[in-house]
Amino acid sequence: MTHHRTGLGWLVLAGVTWGTSGTLGVLLRGESGLALLPAGGYRILVGGLLILGFVLLTGRLRLPSTASAWGRVAALGFASGLYQVTFFSAIGFVGIAVATLITIGSTPLMVLTIEALTGRVRLTGRLALALGAALVGLLLLAGSPPEGIAFGDALIGAGLSLVAGASFAGISLLGANPDPDFDDATGTGLAFLGGGAAVLAVATLFGPIGFTITPLSLVLVVALGLVPTAVSYLSYLRGLRTQSGTIGSLVALLEPVTAATLAALVFREWLTPPAALGAALLLSAVVLTTLGPRSAVPRDTMEPELHP
Repeated sequence: MTHHRTGLGWLVLAGVTWGTSGTLGVLLRGESGLALLPAGGYRILVGGLLILGFVLLTGRLRLPSTASAWGRVAALGFASGLYQVTFFSAIGFVGIAVATLITIGSTPLMVLTIEALTGRVRLTGRLALALGAALVGLLLLAGSPPEGIAFGDALIGAGLSLVAGASFAGISLLGANPDPDFDDATGTGLAFLGGGAAVLAVATLFGPIGFTITPLSLVLVVALGLVPTAVSYLSYLRGLRTQSGTIGSLVALLEPVTAATLAALVFREWLTPPAALGAALLLSAVVLTTLGPRSAVPRDTMEPELHP
């Protein structure tokens, strides 16, 4: 039970810190003029550098020694890079609200389907209620889609958002099925280096990736790589050592709640009554998920911990 609750704590930390990415990204764009897609590339590239710098300074570097662990590094790098590219591209077609709704709303459903088919998770009444509350909450929180979206753009944006959701679902499933030779910190740092470089390479096809360098812009780039990237992903992967991917993806719903709260506090973007109800439903879904009985197939509680 202690391992179970500790894992939930790491997932909550991940969800809350992920929610800072929007505020930091908007502040960075205002200070430096950096577009969203290259900002996503710098985010995971800097996050990877910070993680690897930490493990080197603390003597915790543990490179993979098996083909399966290196394959996991490649898969994590691909999934994280693909998420940045598809999500930020989807925003250009359907806007932030719809892209977020489809991406975050589809992830738990994808993960639950796979884990239910593989016998890792049983769909209980409490879990079904949490999923329902999450979907309704996301609809209310996202609000109405922007007017004037062409049907073709809506299809492309929805497709890109679903790919982004599948990318995050892949990260969740990888984390819920750890490889003993894959050190979370070292492996994630290497994956983010590759993923970040790939995202920036793609971003060059759509425009410049440079930005105005000021002391504040550098602080914001480092903060974007540290808080909603290095801290969030390492916390998420560590939490998934004792939780299913379904539970992880549901607790990650704290991200839009945190993002909406910060938008209100920093930019005075106050929630409408329906959006506030949506945020409350998302919190209810997280509470139902975290306070309910453990639905994942139990693991060996004596599994050695890997330091983030």
